[in-house]
Amino acid sequence: MKAIVDHDKCIGCGICGGISPRVFTINCDNKSQVVQCPINEDDCDATKDAESSCPVDAIRIIYAD
Repeated sequence: MKAIVDHDKCIGCGICGGISPRVFTINCDNKSQVVQCPINEDDCDATKDAESSCPVDAIRIIYAD
């Protein structure tokens, strides 16, 4: 699985990085950035929580075969 951040929607609130810090960080443009791809199995639940917690639905998870 991998995560994608829509930078046009992202408001840089940082909830995703707080929930899943090994997957998300805030970049120099104050937008969320994925730092782990593909996502390690240990981080899957936290990444799903980050996706559902994003207040502007800027995170999308893609499930690969």
